[in-house]
Amino acid sequence: MKSKILAAILSAGLLLTACSTSGGASSSNQREGERTLTLSDQEIKLDGQTLSQDSEGAVTLSHDIVYYHDNTGEDYGEGTQTDMHTQEEADAHTVVTIRKAGTYRVSGTLSAGQLAIDLGSEAKRDPEAVVTLVLDGVDITCTVAPAVIFYNVYECDEAWVAYDEEETENYSVQPADVDTSAAGANVVLADGSVNQVNGSYVARIYKEGTTKKLHKYDGAFYSKMSMNINGETEGTGTLSIVADNEGLDSELHLTINGGQINIQAQNDGINTNEDNVSVTTINGGALQINAGLGEEGDGIDSNGHIVINGGAVYSMASDHSPDGGLDADGEILINGGQVAALGVRNDAVSSDSKQLYIELSFASALPAGALVELEGTSLSFTLEKGAQSILYSAPELEQDVSYTLKVDGAVQQYTRHTSGGFGGGRPGGMDVQPPEGLEFPEDGPQPPEGQEPPQRPENGGEPPQMPDGQQPPELPEGQNHPQPPQGGPGQFHIDGEQGEPSTDFMLTDSVRSFSGIAEQR
Repeated sequence: MKSKILAAILSAGLLLTACSTSGGASSSNQREGERTLTLSDQEIKLDGQTLSQDSEGAVTLSHDIVYYHDNTGEDYGEGTQTDMHTQEEADAHTVVTIRKAGTYRVSGTLSAGQLAIDLGSEAKRDPEAVVTLVLDGVDITCTVAPAVIFYNVYECDEAWVAYDEEETENYSVQPADVDTSAAGANVVLADGSVNQVNGSYVARIYKEGTTKKLHKYDGAFYSKMSMNINGETEGTGTLSIVADNEGLDSELHLTINGGQINIQAQNDGINTNEDNVSVTTINGGALQINAGLGEEGDGIDSNGHIVINGGAVYSMASDHSPDGGLDADGEILINGGQVAALGVRNDAVSSDSKQLYIELSFASALPAGALVELEGTSLSFTLEKGAQSILYSAPELEQDVSYTLKVDGAVQQYTRHTSGGFGGGRPGGMDVQPPEGLEFPEDGPQPPEGQEPPQRPENGGEPPQMPDGQQPPELPEGQNHPQPPQGGPGQFHIDGEQGEPSTDFMLTDSVRSFSGIAEQR
């Protein structure tokens, strides 16, 4: 893709170093006590010594991999036939497990294997249970589970550990204040290195006799504990993740400080899993994410919050499901960096963000190949796949400046603008909430069994007619039956300000989002 913004993202790793507020590893190329772990399909070496299947100590070898077994019933887990694997498939993988804290510089290839980190069940309460992986030219493929997985290391969010284990307090989090610098799971991308991870996942497996989770690892690169990813001194190392399901996952918090990360995922590109708690923080580096290559998927999905303080982020979601480049159940804060998020919809950015942003929602989806330009900015790129919602944020955006938006050279106009709380929203800009205590079905309201849903009239049109011989119920005196909206998309909105179509995209104290966007008439 030849575009100004993508060029900025791809070069950002050369310009940005790790943030001092997060990341468990030093930025120096020389680390005291660093050990070398060399992977190979023929032999695996630790500090130059060949390991065997019966080796003990800091690193062990086995074929004991957690995966979703075939020929299982409903009491086993939530997986389907596509999630199952045979014992033969699993046994073909070599599992390299790091069992002692320390820094490990890892290189080499496992064409069928897994790199696991497991310091024992008590590790999450031990501040010394810290492992740093310096990836220095690794190529790992796993077809039955994550290719890289942190099982048990120190969990730096001690308040969460206490709550999770003892439920003695109400846990809450201020997303901007989450600090993972002491995390037990750390990854450093060595300068100039090229690292490839091709991984699968493990569907939810129950604890025996219950429906509680025993195992569930959605990402090709996965951590059960909070994790940091850093660049080395120059930030020129790359990590490419190709995922059967999700790409880069953490069960609690994830902080990205540097390096260049490319993700292609069938589902979400990045996911942090703990509802209303997890925080995905991006302080630096360059991320290029192409998610939703299967049935659905967000670019960056947090079940809690997303905080972007720096770096360059280009995040594409599915083009055929209601997903976005940025998706969070909690807040999305953009305080710095360069961000472009594309999807059918994006979740709204918080008005508490310290950097200006612009949210663009089109009346209809733009096709792959469309050239999108916001004149006067670096937002200029050709869509790799369709998108209806575009979020852009960069230091260059200015308030009270009129920008012109073009698609394939044609000037665009909008029919509605808001101060936020909208994001990509629903098509046409509607954001309808159900009454308290009720939830809309995912596929919308359904008619009674045996009845066909009414057909929506085109462009307002005539309202649906009552069955022959029936009349609408009478209303109290002075009230009228509601009338359908007039006009097409972008002409009727429940919230925000509706006015005459305008081509002046201007950010103000109260305006961040524009919708009903279409070619100027």
